[in-house]
Amino acid sequence: MSTGPGADSAPVHKPDDDTPSPSGGTGGGTFSSLRIRNYRLFFTGAIVSNTGTWMARITQDWLVLTLTGSSAAVGITTALQFLPMLLFGLYGGVIADRYPKRRLLLFSQGALGLCGLALAVLTLSGHIQVWHVYLVAFLLGMVTVVDNPTRQSFVSEMVGPDQLRNAVSLNSANFQSARLIGPAVAGLLIASVGSGWAFLLNGLFFLAPLTGLLMMRPSELHRVERAPRGKGQLREGLRYVAGRPELIWPIVLVGFVGTFGFNFPIWLTAFADDVFHVGAGTYGLLNTLMAAGSLAGALLAARRGSTRLRMLVGAAVVFGLLEIAAAVSPGFWLFAVLLVPIGMFGLTVNVTANSAVQLATDPVMRGRVMSLYMMVFAGGTPIGAPIVGWLTDAYGARIGFATGGVVSLVAAAVVGLVLARAGGLRLSVRWHHGHPRVLFVERRVALEHAA
Repeated sequence: MSTGPGADSAPVHKPDDDTPSPSGGTGGGTFSSLRIRNYRLFFTGAIVSNTGTWMARITQDWLVLTLTGSSAAVGITTALQFLPMLLFGLYGGVIADRYPKRRLLLFSQGALGLCGLALAVLTLSGHIQVWHVYLVAFLLGMVTVVDNPTRQSFVSEMVGPDQLRNAVSLNSANFQSARLIGPAVAGLLIASVGSGWAFLLNGLFFLAPLTGLLMMRPSELHRVERAPRGKGQLREGLRYVAGRPELIWPIVLVGFVGTFGFNFPIWLTAFADDVFHVGAGTYGLLNTLMAAGSLAGALLAARRGSTRLRMLVGAAVVFGLLEIAAAVSPGFWLFAVLLVPIGMFGLTVNVTANSAVQLATDPVMRGRVMSLYMMVFAGGTPIGAPIVGWLTDAYGARIGFATGGVVSLVAAAVVGLVLARAGGLRLSVRWHHGHPRVLFVERRVALEHAA
């Protein structure tokens, strides 16, 4: 039985529509979706596993750098981990729509834990080689192809459409909270007992989400119709998105922002080393400031009870402008302070696009649509990172960072104008108390005002 808006009834959210989405949530506070037992179990397990994931990311990069002495090798590891999403991401969505999502997550979360344990055994035994890390990174990426769309679309089955936006925001807050803790714990473990123990803890931490999934009550899940086996389901998903502007344009915008605007490991290391000439400890501070901003953005998003594409476009515009401002900032502390709102608005872009796409998608198609979303958002990293990295190396950190901001800003402006045209709106400039006021209005109203 369908629990969300159907394919034909999903509304087009106009950029200046102040009416809350019919499925956007009924409010109820920042943590309202945690009242639901199944989601509370999911959320608790995710806190533990996300902390382990951030520990493993830092440890993996440090281990590769230790084994090879090459930053390029670290980049190869990252590319291998994201490459499967770019190549096979859409197939993961087909699998997510075809099989029970709770069972799929038991498989995928277990596989992710085993990957962590494999690295732990190889490292602690002293047999680790860089090709082992490459292989495990690629395997992690392959598992993520199924895990990501399944986990994203399973949220709606746990909380239903009324709490979906709140739950998506809390998931992001969960991930950003772990980002504040995981790297610090990893650094302590690497310095005190070695990388292998960090990998071991990461593998064991996946017992938490597995326990939460097993403790869920299937009878309390919002049942959705599963897609039957058949040919052409991948093409069907692409046609479904292509015919709906409320889906395709948020995905396009997120693709540009994710591919070119989210390359912070490249920029922050370059600014720390080449521009401001500060040490590793200060580099960690920059990451912490951005994580704090992202966490604040996630909690603010959780308080909002509606999803509007106008907010998505506006947040992307501000995000691009803030990146440009940070790129040209003359002093270290101004640059550091700007990272907080950059993290906040970057997270707002991601959460708003994610929830808007999910709410406008028929539940039977949600896995395939979210796999496309994640493929565009995360799968663009192997493409954007080398381009941005080359620009940063060739022309400096400021040019590289500013380029990411300009691409995000231009993409937001173009997508905003396209959505306005699709919704029968046009840009109108009016004077209000002696100041110009720019807004989108219905085309007929704008023409009458001009006349």
